[in-house]
Amino acid sequence: MITQVQTDIAGQKFQVLENDTFLRACFRQATDYTPVWLMRQAGRYLPEYCATRAQAGSFMGLATNVDFATEVTLQPLARYKLDAAILFSDILTVPDAMGLGLTFTQGEGPRFAKSVRDEAAVAELGVPDMNKLRYVFDSVSSIRRALNGRVPLIGFSGSPWTLACYMVEGAGSDDYRHVKSLMYSRPDLMHKILSINADSVALYLNEQIRAGAQAVMIFDSWGGVLADGAFQEFSMAYTARVLSQLDRSYAGAQIPRIVFTKGGGLWLKEMGGFDCDVLGLDWTMNLARARELVGGAVGGPGKALQGNIDPNVLFSSPLQIAEQVRRVLNSFGAPHTDTTQCGPTHIFNLGHGISQHTPPEHVSALVDTVHEHSRKMRSL
Repeated sequence: MITQVQTDIAGQKFQVLENDTFLRACFRQATDYTPVWLMRQAGRYLPEYCATRAQAGSFMGLATNVDFATEVTLQPLARYKLDAAILFSDILTVPDAMGLGLTFTQGEGPRFAKSVRDEAAVAELGVPDMNKLRYVFDSVSSIRRALNGRVPLIGFSGSPWTLACYMVEGAGSDDYRHVKSLMYSRPDLMHKILSINADSVALYLNEQIRAGAQAVMIFDSWGGVLADGAFQEFSMAYTARVLSQLDRSYAGAQIPRIVFTKGGGLWLKEMGGFDCDVLGLDWTMNLARARELVGGAVGGPGKALQGNIDPNVLFSSPLQIAEQVRRVLNSFGAPHTDTTQCGPTHIFNLGHGISQHTPPEHVSALVDTVHEHSRKMRSL
């Protein structure tokens, strides 16, 4: 086992981890099979989630209530043999704590009451008081206790750039007109926003670690909308700033750090220089090529890879889902099996979040095939 009993913020003890396959894969250690979890695995595709959300009254009512957040985080684990749980929350909690006023409207997504588009608005920004996010940290501790050592718990945040997109646009966007206009016309203001965001995200993730998160993930969901050059300056640099401040261990346990950039395959080799353990990939990147670029050799340094099946595969039949799962596993190639040293490892996931329209029974076909086929690959 690579983990130990940890002490939470209330001085209580967490249960020893029973299934550490995901964590070992994060650290490029050989595993008996390829671990699997899904981005947005606790969400609207599950009828039990929809029932709990109706009970909560709203998305924020769900996310800010410790009991509800714990319940929906564990719901997919009751259905599927997943190898990790991820905190149920939202990437926009940090700018909400900055006073921008986050709301969710059914069918429309997130929206801020205030947008950040000029010098005066930027001047009002600052690293938020983490007590405003206490509900998140309390949820982390509650979920960790409820898991009772079953699988590890992943904490997360949006990247500085992705948060800035929402903060400047005021909501989601198809063309990123406002944020890119600010970036090109007033790069000084954009750098100020990103600096504040980076320091806020680092503090936020460290608080999640101290509350019980056993791994943390940075979602750079909109990094891929940037031009080459702009990505390095306005996204990569600030993700690196977050990583430089993150706790590498807490209470005797190592904490893996994961970075996922949607549309970031063009810059994968450069991202191989990140001070992180795992790089997530969307479905546009060939896993064999990614392994060649950043996976490293047995006994040498490298990054674990996470991903990267197209979420829309889950709308096909279970037989076709199984075929596509095997294709992804085979694309990564022969698994690393040397238990005496580190080497290339793969964590199976989607190339982005699961769709709300996904048939829940189709997820079973994916998870079961990952476990079955990856075990067969190791017995060859």
